[in-house]
Amino acid sequence: MNALAPTATSNLQGDVSDESLIAQYRETGDRGLFEALMRRYEREMYSYLRRYIGNAEMAEDAFQGTFLQVHLKCHQFDPARRFRPWLYAIATNQAIDVQRRNKRHRMVSLDRSSSGEKDERGNSWSEKLIGDSPDPHRAASDQENSRWVHDSVDSLGESMQQVIHLVYYQGLKYREAADALGIPVGTVKSRLHAAVQRLGLLWDETRHEIDE
Repeated sequence: MNALAPTATSNLQGDVSDESLIAQYRETGDRGLFEALMRRYEREMYSYLRRYIGNAEMAEDAFQGTFLQVHLKCHQFDPARRFRPWLYAIATNQAIDVQRRNKRHRMVSLDRSSSGEKDERGNSWSEKLIGDSPDPHRAASDQENSRWVHDSVDSLGESMQQVIHLVYYQGLKYREAADALGIPVGTVKSRLHAAVQRLGLLWDETRHEIDE
């Protein structure tokens, strides 16, 4: 049943697109193809789920559920779509399901990475708060700011939390985030705008209280 030799399958990881891998897996059932996809995304997906859910054990459950659903739903994948937003849609739904099952609704930010579409977002408050610095005093300040970001993002509604995590932390483009969440691009932008405005107001209030 295996259409490819083990060595050929292992080489697919760098040579074949995600969309081709899922299409070939759907046609052949070759476990090596599925494992190649999983290896490509295991760190990225676990990091996303760990940050989204805020609990390592629950994130592991959601991670396992995500790739189980990829296996079960591979025949539903639309070849005209990109694989990555489809995977994020599955992972987000699994995260929500795990949270509901455990009756826990919180999110934790572990990394301070912001990548992609800087030209569209500009030099916002988040780029000042989320970043690396070699200065130990600045690093301590950044750590404090990171806690503030976590608490503030946690105070947002779930819909705004989702776009913050997908666009700012995971670096998805607006179109990819829209596909992952099953909403229009304009809705992603409006939710992100509302979230940034809200966080900006909270930041100004915090600075004002400190100055007083």
